[in-house]
Amino acid sequence: MVYVGDPVASGLVSSLGRPGGNVTGVSMNANEIVTKDIELLKEIAPAISRVAVWMDSTNRSHLPAFAAMEATADRLKVRLQRVEVRTATDLDGGFAATLRQRAEAVAVYPLSTTQVDIKRIAEFAIKNRLPTVTNTAAYIKEGLLAGYGPNVPDQYHRAAIYIDRVLKGAQPAELPVEQPMKLDLLINGRTAKALGLALPQSILLRAVEVVE
Repeated sequence: MVYVGDPVASGLVSSLGRPGGNVTGVSMNANEIVTKDIELLKEIAPAISRVAVWMDSTNRSHLPAFAAMEATADRLKVRLQRVEVRTATDLDGGFAATLRQRAEAVAVYPLSTTQVDIKRIAEFAIKNRLPTVTNTAAYIKEGLLAGYGPNVPDQYHRAAIYIDRVLKGAQPAELPVEQPMKLDLLINGRTAKALGLALPQSILLRAVEVVE
């Protein structure tokens, strides 16, 4: 496996240290990422108090990640508002729910949507002056504002190492699931300008890429 949010909650492995079955590989450590994303959002827009979280509750890694984000949000005095979005057919309902709940920002989990759909979400957020965070680098390149995430090519390189070890006789049940050692911060500079946001220098210095 590669780029899996929470392999334990998803039922793929018994534990990260001893998977115990026929599956192992690389996790994206979603629970840690979403807490960093909500902290980042509060750093970008300190006045926000309501954040719409676009997620799919049928995805078994989304619910534990939401719980982790909620704990951080409570500490930051931010109220999270779940918005169910599973496919492109849910986008209009997601837009309406976000406006109805008077959200001041949006967090977007990985969804079963296309590049065009993510552009629609970005355009909606910019039109309504809503800062956005995500843990998916491709979404930031399509117009969402910012977020942390693992280096995706590196995840696949690490998965290839696991494949090599299994082909040489290693047992998946005994190969610990690897988590990313480092999370990259990406910023979309065009979106920041469209939102009229002057990003703190501390954020710009931490970013590994600023999309212009």
